[in-house]
Amino acid sequence: MEQNQSGNPEQSGHPEQTGQPGPAVPPQDPGSTSGPPPVVHCYRHQDRETGIRCTRCEKPICPECMIAASVGFQCPECVRGGSGTGHAPGANQPRTLAGGRIASDPKLVTKVLLGVNVAVFLAVLVAGDQLLDRLLLFGRAVIEPFGPLEGVAEGQWYRLLTAAFLHQEFVHIAMNMLGLWFLGPPLEAALGRLRFVGLYLVSALGGSALAFLLSSPNQASLGASGAIFGLFGATAVLMRRLRYDMRPVLILLAINLVFTFTWGNISWQAHIGGLVTGAVLAFALVHAPREKRNLVQYAAFGGMLVVVLAVVVARTLQLAP
Repeated sequence: MEQNQSGNPEQSGHPEQTGQPGPAVPPQDPGSTSGPPPVVHCYRHQDRETGIRCTRCEKPICPECMIAASVGFQCPECVRGGSGTGHAPGANQPRTLAGGRIASDPKLVTKVLLGVNVAVFLAVLVAGDQLLDRLLLFGRAVIEPFGPLEGVAEGQWYRLLTAAFLHQEFVHIAMNMLGLWFLGPPLEAALGRLRFVGLYLVSALGGSALAFLLSSPNQASLGASGAIFGLFGATAVLMRRLRYDMRPVLILLAINLVFTFTWGNISWQAHIGGLVTGAVLAFALVHAPREKRNLVQYAAFGGMLVVVLAVVVARTLQLAP
């Protein structure tokens, strides 16, 4: 969740908020057209329902296990055996759904991001408001009596990203990290490490940019929810791409949007900015044509960064004295 702070950044008090997207609900097997659809679980993860099967052996596989092949998806055993490529094992490096490399630990980046957030949280507990005021997001304000004007509009653009790793309250970071832990691994497995971390960071920037654009200059905010909502939007896109039942994710999205716009002290700008950014990037990642995959994906990330830059420049000029 993205947390707002009323008044100037030097004022104390960081009210608690909710509205954090919860864990992605496992998809349901579409089944047959007649009668209730059978419930099918991944052969390697029995707690995960799925509607995807390996094109070689037809075993059911979840997003963490599926490996993109020339036609459809294959399970790890078929890929290791070389049966999916028609060549010797390792002759053709298998790729994820989005074209990323298959990683031995599909949760590594998620765990690193979680660790960075927790480390910054502990640093804030030790250093107090002095560190907090140097990293949180606001447009332009004085953070100490008779001090200079500071903020993104004063050239401190790093705040757009540092605020996304910043938390002050236990409930705040617990809910955000819970969302990261449940949303992150399936996306990391489906996209690949590099694309996943790019999605996370650019979603955070998208949420911060919209908050900077639409919030009061002295309204401070902090929290990872811009990035988390980006993962939430990407999860919806991925589920649609895999033809999973969309109802669970749409219900979760509706519930979280209700909290976003009705619960006090929530930066709805960061939530919406992250959600839109994550959905747009994920669409480009999982729908890019194979022959132009890298070009389309790089263009999507570059275009989104240009949009963020344009928003920040426009708002800075608007706040210029």
